[in-house]
Amino acid sequence: MNYNSDADTRPSGKALFPLGVFFLLYLLTFVFTGDLSKMPVSVAFLAASAVAVAASKGRNIMQRVEIFCRGSANDTILLMVVIFILAGAFSGTARAMGAVDATVQMILCLLPAKVVTASVFVAACFISLSMGTSCGTIAALTPVAVGLSTQTGLDVYMLLGVVAGGSMFGDNLSYISDTTIVATRTQDVEMKDKFRANFRLVVPVAVIVLAIYVFQGVTDLHRVTTETYRIEWLKVLPYMIVLITALCGVNVITVLSIGIVSSGVAGLATDGFSVWEWCSAMSAGVVSDMGELIVVSLMAGGMFEMIRFNGGISWLILKLTNNIHSRKQAEGAIAGLVAFTDACTANNTIALIITGPLAKQTGEKFGLDPKRIASLIDTVSCSIQSLLPYGAQLLIAAGLASVNPAGIIPYLYYPFGLGLVVIISIISGKG
Repeated sequence: MNYNSDADTRPSGKALFPLGVFFLLYLLTFVFTGDLSKMPVSVAFLAASAVAVAASKGRNIMQRVEIFCRGSANDTILLMVVIFILAGAFSGTARAMGAVDATVQMILCLLPAKVVTASVFVAACFISLSMGTSCGTIAALTPVAVGLSTQTGLDVYMLLGVVAGGSMFGDNLSYISDTTIVATRTQDVEMKDKFRANFRLVVPVAVIVLAIYVFQGVTDLHRVTTETYRIEWLKVLPYMIVLITALCGVNVITVLSIGIVSSGVAGLATDGFSVWEWCSAMSAGVVSDMGELIVVSLMAGGMFEMIRFNGGISWLILKLTNNIHSRKQAEGAIAGLVAFTDACTANNTIALIITGPLAKQTGEKFGLDPKRIASLIDTVSCSIQSLLPYGAQLLIAAGLASVNPAGIIPYLYYPFGLGLVVIISIISGKG
């Protein structure tokens, strides 16, 4: 039975009530606990989804549930889920066979000790680009940053800012980053096309920030204790393969499949795990790393279909674009919506899941390039996310270093640079 009738759907602000419930839950959590992480995002979406089904009028409960399920099962959501599953399997396998530690050791061995901050920034950029996760990169490099601070006398807040900033480079660009996956799927563009658009936007920022770190230099490096690391090239190889095939424009499904197989073979060859431990690692990666994100994606798809069906999306687009008369204003509105949502949810992936469909429809109305929009929303979300003292990235870094997360913010040169380049790009109309 088909209930999809856009012709009969009138714009209605009341249809956005489930989205209001979602934000209200986070607001109440912050008011009563001061910690947004106390509210699991899956629970927030479950409540909002239940409200979306219950508040829909004119149909019986089973018809409403069918509409919800149709949204959960649309091609974009299901393809996202498949990619999340493969990314989780690869991440779990690589972590279990020691690829993360081996990559960190390789970076510390190959990069010159005379430019400590620049070396740490490059390490964070490379590792995050390979792993596709800012949180994983921060968890891997924060202990190194703390150790360097002790050895050199460099400000630990500054080094943590270098790590957190560099980690967002890969979070924004990597083929296996969940933000990249969501941004490309919601805008219906190829990852290689989004990568190229993103590359032109953010690489100049990374180069300028790297130059600043090199220029700053260090005057008392004679106190640095340089350790000798043994590079385990076979364990690093899977990351290199994923990075190279991604840069060559290979389909993301193929890239991740190759990554899973290569990391599994490397793990077996180096006695990193047995065949059954490999299977367990893949399962743990899917369930632990991506499980909640998969559930949230399915519920978000269903909830937004209910909102769309009841006229909420049409109403929001109408209000959002009512006073917009140019492409620049449309891009500014999209960027502002993503920034606001990220600040409210403290999760850049969830922010993109929420705002991606709205950005797509706004872009279509004003003839914006989908590749440009995918790059824009991903970059904005990564910039805002890394500047939130209550966001996962700064909380992880601060927790591992036993410092105040707010103290890291002044040293986040790269995220501030991302925000600045987005503003310049929108104003200039170039990107």
